[in-house]
Amino acid sequence: MTETSIQPYGPRTNWVRLQTLVVLRWIAILGQISAIVVAQRLFGLDLNLGLCLLAIGASVAANLLAITVYPRAKRLSEAEVAGMLAFDVLQLALLIFLTGGLNNPFALLIIAPVAIAAMTLNARAATGIALLAVVLATCLLFWHFPLRTLDGAVMQMPQMFAYGFLVAIVIGVLFLSVYASRVTGEMQTLSEALAATQLALSREQKLTDLGGVVAAAAHELGTPLATIKLASSELLEELHDNPLLQDDAILIRDQADRCRDILSSMGRAGKDDLHVHHAPISAVVRESAEPHADRGKKLHYEFDGPDSVDARQPTIDRRPEIIHGLRNLIQNAVDFARANVWIDVSWNDEQLVVRIVDDGPGYSSTAVSQIGEPYMIRRKRDSRLRYEGMGLGMFIAKTLLERTGAELSFSNGREYGAPDNGPGERTGAIADVRWNREAFAGAGGAERAPLGQNRPIRA
Repeated sequence: MTETSIQPYGPRTNWVRLQTLVVLRWIAILGQISAIVVAQRLFGLDLNLGLCLLAIGASVAANLLAITVYPRAKRLSEAEVAGMLAFDVLQLALLIFLTGGLNNPFALLIIAPVAIAAMTLNARAATGIALLAVVLATCLLFWHFPLRTLDGAVMQMPQMFAYGFLVAIVIGVLFLSVYASRVTGEMQTLSEALAATQLALSREQKLTDLGGVVAAAAHELGTPLATIKLASSELLEELHDNPLLQDDAILIRDQADRCRDILSSMGRAGKDDLHVHHAPISAVVRESAEPHADRGKKLHYEFDGPDSVDARQPTIDRRPEIIHGLRNLIQNAVDFARANVWIDVSWNDEQLVVRIVDDGPGYSSTAVSQIGEPYMIRRKRDSRLRYEGMGLGMFIAKTLLERTGAELSFSNGREYGAPDNGPGERTGAIADVRWNREAFAGAGGAERAPLGQNRPIRA
């Protein structure tokens, strides 16, 4: 399989629904009103209630305007999200300005819009929101209405604590911005890679179903078509009116009807050929490697089981995940092999192992720990991984094979720094795929059981 064209860290456009930000703003508005009421009633603070309600009213008006002008299901562009978050930062800064500046412990909430920006905006826009929050927090340290009690006393923390609070806000803005952006970026990357994996699996499933349709058609139509051919040949030999030919004519008619019924039952989806559900491990491995057999590298197969009376080759489920996953691993080996790729299959009563080895340069020391991660950005510096793509093929292979119960491990055929003996030696990369035999217990029983009638494929 070639590398998927999905690019990592694409623009995060239309991620956020308007309703989401509106709901969060309503929650903030309720919190702000509750804080003012508690501060006045419970703690006896003398707040400029009119200006505070005016600042809160601006947020209420913005929400009402948003839900009136736009539908609830509207998804916002990055510019629209940035505008709403910038407004929230300014509104919160104004409210804190009216209630003591950084002497107000709720000044810490100015970090909240910054975290949302880091999760939903690109780096440039999120940086702008973070700088806006830092600048406003710095201004609030020096300019603000003092926080007074009803008897006129000014509530103010020591200057050193105020500076410390500002430093804490700045550090919180920086840390949350980087943390939220990295985590969200990794989640987006993983989501895109899983989508590509699902697409690959869906394509492989369709190909498998198509193969089943063709095999079922050839199998089920073979006998009636042969009968029609035989009867037609006999009729052509007679060339005369003969009552005896009536039986042949009836037979032709019956068999033609049978062909019609079979074709009708196949329909648009076809029938599922039970012959392709299970296969010996050698057949599955060779099928997986077949697209890479003529790419200029020699493929060596070795099948080694236990020395016992019943040492038959194990039968496994012929699942698209297995075929596609092994195919990607073999492709990776062929891409970097100098001349040879070895595909070794071994089994015992407990495990089934497929090992893929090449005579290429092997994995670099930094690549081994990253294999199986989507979008290996650092791979451009890697001698083995210097080619188009970002590790998505290996991620897809690992994900698909692990879905079947396999465990994967990657290593090199020689130690780092050891001399390279050139082509023909198993000194390159090694990919081990290991299953417990219990994962294919049903396939072994199906090999000996009667197949039964082919079943229609359900959509």
